[in-house]
Amino acid sequence: MTTSDLPRAVVGAACLAPWGERARDVPGAAPVDLTSVPGFVTSRFNPLVAAVAEQCLGAPGGDLIHGLGERTAIVLATACGDTTTSDLATRKLVAGQVHSPLLFFQSVTTSILGHLARQYGITGPVSCVSACEDLAGSALRLADLLLFDDELEQVLVIGVELAPNDRVTWVRDRLGAEHPLGRLPLGEDAAVALLLRRATRGRPAVPADPPHPAYGWLGQLVGLCTAAAHPDTSTTD
Repeated sequence: MTTSDLPRAVVGAACLAPWGERARDVPGAAPVDLTSVPGFVTSRFNPLVAAVAEQCLGAPGGDLIHGLGERTAIVLATACGDTTTSDLATRKLVAGQVHSPLLFFQSVTTSILGHLARQYGITGPVSCVSACEDLAGSALRLADLLLFDDELEQVLVIGVELAPNDRVTWVRDRLGAEHPLGRLPLGEDAAVALLLRRATRGRPAVPADPPHPAYGWLGQLVGLCTAAAHPDTSTTD
């Protein structure tokens, strides 16, 4: 059996696009304000990851996570990462200003996962993936590979992208291709979380053309959120 054959069940899902009225017809539309996370400053990247993970898993000790901390892995997928923190750190360095210890800590993309792991008692493997093409597929394939491990019961997959800032625009313009960093969400921050387990049969079908293009590459994960919300939709055998 290959990872593409492995039956996969979506047992928890959440998508968050804090776009207010502009996202009225997009799943996950939410207020712009995000709850701050202690120890993380300036950037919305880490609060966005925390918020979508908490919506997916529910409260610590809830049914989806209780007693499964040691058997839960996390996969974080992002094309550009926390560009707000990277850009601010670069500007401070160029200006000769003192580098903030908090910025140094949160410049590591997976630092927010340590916060989530402590909050939910998760001690399984933690991974971060990035790609210019098929990033959602790469994250799902890694999750499937992790589910081959008999010591793991479930994988939390989180996809997150901030609205492109000047740093991203500069890089994208110089790379020159039509979508050199993949298809990014349109104009605002977005995040999707899926809690995946092995299933006895079938797996949610992922549409070739994701139905929510405003999410960019995250649209494929949003499609799985939609499938989880409507379990009567088709599955692959």
